Amino acid sequence: MDESTPTGAGHGRAVATRVRIRARSRTEPHRASTPLELLFDLCFVVAVAQAGSKLVHALAAGHPGHGITGYLLVFFAIWWAWMNFTWFASAYDTDDVLYRLVTLVQMSGVLVLAAGVPRAFDDADYTVAVVGYLIMRAALTFQWLRAASGESGAARTVALRYAAGLVVVQIAWVVLLLLPGSWWTGGFLVLVAAELSVPAYAEHDRHTSWHPHHIAERYGLFTLIVLGESISAATVAVQSALDESAALDLLLPIAAGGLVIVFAAFWSYFAVPIHEHLSSNRQAFLWGYGHYAVLGSAAAIGAGIEVAVEQVTGHAEISARAAASCVTVPTAVFLLMVWAVHTRHFKSGLAQHMVLPAGAVAVLACTLAGHLAVPFAGLACACTVAAGVWLARVR
Repeated sequence: MDESTPTGAGHGRAVATRVRIRARSRTEPHRASTPLELLFDLCFVVAVAQAGSKLVHALAAGHPGHGITGYLLVFFAIWWAWMNFTWFASAYDTDDVLYRLVTLVQMSGVLVLAAGVPRAFDDADYTVAVVGYLIMRAALTFQWLRAASGESGAARTVALRYAAGLVVVQIAWVVLLLLPGSWWTGGFLVLVAAELSVPAYAEHDRHTSWHPHHIAERYGLFTLIVLGESISAATVAVQSALDESAALDLLLPIAAGGLVIVFAAFWSYFAVPIHEHLSSNRQAFLWGYGHYAVLGSAAAIGAGIEVAVEQVTGHAEISARAAASCVTVPTAVFLLMVWAVHTRHFKSGLAQHMVLPAGAVAVLACTLAGHLAVPFAGLACACTVAAGVWLARVR
């Protein structure tokens, strides 16, 4: 297959050696995630798991400020790199040999980033993490330059703007790494703003052809994978219950409550056909950016369950209420953010709009229950889902 082959023609056939990369159609039928994208997501889960593990250790040791700050910094790098690839792939996935190889390079960068997470948390040493980020961004820059070579006119300009923006911001990250540690927090916030502004700059007068249904599916699948980490945490709780029979009466309710919370999170997120809402860049970007809190809180729920387990088994240096808040706070944030950026666009009437916010308040109130907070929070989440289902039926 030569460079004149239309974009996407290689899907469902033998992988093409090289095709001319051009934008795919927003109305392309039967657009779905590819095996390569799913493998890409699984690589990111390694980084998410590393961040969650270090958050658990910091919270259990009674250092919430250090743990939460480090988690938010690292999770931004993970989320933003995943998000940039996802939107590019939605518009320009050719699935030829070169595209696959460059994507595999990006995956390698993810694993380097994951390897740097412990140093970033423990020693505020971001060198390895930034190197991994640099690998991912360099590969994505190459993809945008390749897109520019296959486009013309305004579409080519957009691709070149993306490439230029990526290069400038990545150079700034390297410079920040070389500056004294006291510059890191302020510099990080400035560069986060710069990162978030690149898409707005690149697409201010011409939009890329991302596919609404594909984007919705990609975010949904990544949300599922992140929630899977929380199910893993509940499984650890069950295992600990079997190993620590003296605390069996406390560990099993935590495991059961954690599972119910994850099930309710799944139900709440997938209750609406969000692709119907993604009709413009403004709507899609606000929705996509809001997923930093959605995905970050979803991953933190699992970390909180592990902290609750460690507290019950005597391996944490915090109170029962403090351990409970490690589960209830991220659960409440998840419910609120899912409502704010995801489900509220399909709600009508005050009662429907108040379901998830009221559920979040109820979950937070469960913190006062100490050792029983997680099962009570699970019950509150189950009641929230039940109320939403009932209101949808009687509307």
